[in-house]
Amino acid sequence: MFRPALSKMLPYAPGEQPPPGTGVKLNTNENPYPPPPAVVEAIRAAAGGPLNRYPDPMANSFRVAAAKALGMPGPEWILAGNGSDEILTLLVRGFVGEGQRLRLPYPSYILYRTLADIQGAGWEQVPFEDDWKLPAAFGKSDDDLRLVLLPNPNSPSGTIVPPDQIAAIADSLDCPLVVDEAYVDFAETNCLDLVQKNERVFVTRTLSKSYGLAGLRFGFLVAQPHMVAELTKIKDSYNCDAIAIAAATAAMGCQDWLADIKTKMNATRAVLETRLAQMGFHVTPSHANFVWCQHPTGNHQSIYEFLKQQQILIRYMQFPDWGDGLRISVGTDDQIETCLSAIERALKL
Repeated sequence: MFRPALSKMLPYAPGEQPPPGTGVKLNTNENPYPPPPAVVEAIRAAAGGPLNRYPDPMANSFRVAAAKALGMPGPEWILAGNGSDEILTLLVRGFVGEGQRLRLPYPSYILYRTLADIQGAGWEQVPFEDDWKLPAAFGKSDDDLRLVLLPNPNSPSGTIVPPDQIAAIADSLDCPLVVDEAYVDFAETNCLDLVQKNERVFVTRTLSKSYGLAGLRFGFLVAQPHMVAELTKIKDSYNCDAIAIAAATAAMGCQDWLADIKTKMNATRAVLETRLAQMGFHVTPSHANFVWCQHPTGNHQSIYEFLKQQQILIRYMQFPDWGDGLRISVGTDDQIETCLSAIERALKL
């Protein structure tokens, strides 16, 4: 009864979500700290508001606040969504038709493949080189290629492609290039300037990671106004609820809080990287709020399972034709110490 494309596809598998307060959770790259107090107050105020009325369909208060915080020319450069995953869905829906293709690097965010499958479209993976650099083939144009997706920083590696290289890739392509900046607040560079220079460059962001609002579901797109206007045609009528809009708007005004969180979490990340290296892991230098590591023994799955028995969740990830490893989200200092101590015990088994 379903479309053939839907019947054949495999579902996307998100990370484990145990009940709140269960053990140490370092598997889905959430912020371990609560959101800014101003956001909590905005949620309380919105909850006492006219929830019997539909919300602003364009989330204009957020668009104004986001444009100001990001230094964009105006709110017409912003499109709000129910998490950045909805924004990615709109981009695939808007640019990739049945029988056409999108491109992604490998390994990276596998939801991109799922979105192509839903459309009845094809996808191609271009493997990273050994040092997590993109090969020239990633920027090659093709008649059937309708969209290129690049997570930056990448997951699971935490690596970043410099903006000048992304600009060169965008110039070499005949189709749009989406730079998925879900983790960019933990990095030193971003691609917002490229959006203003090239109409085919799109940047997606989320409030789930750095702003500590994963449970709220709010993301957004930065693109040239005429591109935003076209994508608006295919979004849900009221895709962001009133409480989420209020919280996200308040979050954009908390840039000092964000800077403090970045400093704190990046310091914890440095400790995590150093300690893992001391245990013999190969650690890929990260620009995100997680660390990708591999041990010479290759016993990644057994380490993951040992930690899970101790109620410590990290992510064991296996990529065909590439290898496997462990991705560990940056938690609080105490959580990371608990995790590292457990890994030390696992390595002695």
